[in-house]
Amino acid sequence: MATSKIIRGTMILAVAAFISKFLGILFFIPYQAMTGYEGTFLYQFAYTPYAIILSISTMGLPLAVAKFVSKYNALGDYETGRRLLRSGLLLMSATGVLGFLCLFLGSPWIANLYGVGKTDVGNVVLVMRVVSIAIIIVPVMSLLRGYFQGFESMGPTAASQVAEQIVRVAFILISAFIVMVILHGSAVTAAALATFAAFVGAVAGLYVVMRYWVVRRPDARKNVQTRARRARISLLSMYRELTAYAVPFVAVGIALQLYQAIDQAMVFHYLHYGDNMLKIIIPDLTMNDQKFVMIPDTLATSLAASVVPAMIVSYAKRDLEDVNQKITQALQLVLFLTIPAVAGLSILGYTVHGLLIDISSPGLEIGGRILRWYAPSALFFSLFEVTASILQGINHQRTTLISLASGVILKLLLNPVCMLLFGMIGPIIATDIGYTVSIIINVATIRRTTGYRFSMIARQLSHIIAYTIIMLLSISLIFKLFGGTFPTSRGSAAIVLFLSIGVGCLVYLVLAKWTGLLRKIMGRSRPLRMR
Repeated sequence: MATSKIIRGTMILAVAAFISKFLGILFFIPYQAMTGYEGTFLYQFAYTPYAIILSISTMGLPLAVAKFVSKYNALGDYETGRRLLRSGLLLMSATGVLGFLCLFLGSPWIANLYGVGKTDVGNVVLVMRVVSIAIIIVPVMSLLRGYFQGFESMGPTAASQVAEQIVRVAFILISAFIVMVILHGSAVTAAALATFAAFVGAVAGLYVVMRYWVVRRPDARKNVQTRARRARISLLSMYRELTAYAVPFVAVGIALQLYQAIDQAMVFHYLHYGDNMLKIIIPDLTMNDQKFVMIPDTLATSLAASVVPAMIVSYAKRDLEDVNQKITQALQLVLFLTIPAVAGLSILGYTVHGLLIDISSPGLEIGGRILRWYAPSALFFSLFEVTASILQGINHQRTTLISLASGVILKLLLNPVCMLLFGMIGPIIATDIGYTVSIIINVATIRRTTGYRFSMIARQLSHIIAYTIIMLLSISLIFKLFGGTFPTSRGSAAIVLFLSIGVGCLVYLVLAKWTGLLRKIMGRSRPLRMR
């Protein structure tokens, strides 16, 4: 398979993933405006256990299936991929039903584990049970997506992902509008329909991928009939190999959800605030502000992921020099995009939260403070994801499991202490420490395996930090002109935000272009200079 084809296919997936995630990030702004903190509070409590159980139910698909099918297709053994598909559809149906039962029946236990107040337990159980329905069909859809990717066809997965997210977000917003604005109903009903949207979106995604399957099925049969058959592999051997591929993908996929689940399970026990304050803090900590934090992470890792397939090819050829160049390219992209983004988001924390979430007191004070502290975490998320991707590219996926487990254990141990010492920002501090340990383990393995010298990006990093500081100084001047970092109205917040983004981006990009950093990051070599 040509490297250009690998990168093109990966870029298709990266664009689709970015569109899908971006829609998933931004829908909560109008949803929060219509349902308030009550609707967001219930939604996020349902969605975290759903995401974890779903990731386990899908067994790391579709990437693991794509890797398996691609391997055997390259050997001319199309029949093995077909056997995996046939048996996998039954297995995924079974795991989907099992995952549904676990969440549906286990939702009262999960709600009690969280320590949710007695008045909210029934509502939390309701939304968990509604969202659990989606688990029945998503694993089957994931298997079909992975099967197509194994044939180097990324279009079905991309189209299915985008369709799923568009339908899901549209259903959430339309149902919330009908319930809250037209019918003047309750936030509980709106939250239940918002979680049911996961099932509606999954149906749309499954429909799209099934349409591709119907159209391409004759060609798939022709490949099986015209190719010579190899020795028949047992189903046990197939699934043992598939599991070896899948587990690391599961680990990366559920990392953030595990950290979220730990916070949700501990906030009622270790954050000593009143119930009304907790209903503001918890949505901001685990959904509202976190969605903003994921924007720079999504952009950076989507672009950096396009480098990984080419890295796989280079590592298979034992061309370590080219592997190191690809590592540098991936890390440069992440640092160049993420550092100024998280710094800007942090300094604009109160402004962003006031404009898009809540301008009133105490919501602004709480949300703005959380966002200011949470924004830098996006850098840790991005570095963990890109180093995990690099480990996949150099065939050291198991290290990801070790690093993730280490970070999660440390998070579990530190979370109560940090909450008691630092209050609402304590979980953020514990998260950052946990991710830092995971990144250090990943980086050590990359260095040991490839001989990569991280000094190769030190000069670019110093430039990025210097330009970011200058960018922050320019934003500080705008704050001085408009009376400080704390907005007094949505109108003033909008003016400050748009001016700060425009001026900050202009300053950062002009400096990067002037010194040659931008050209170097984009792949065209030119010496960096400071005048």
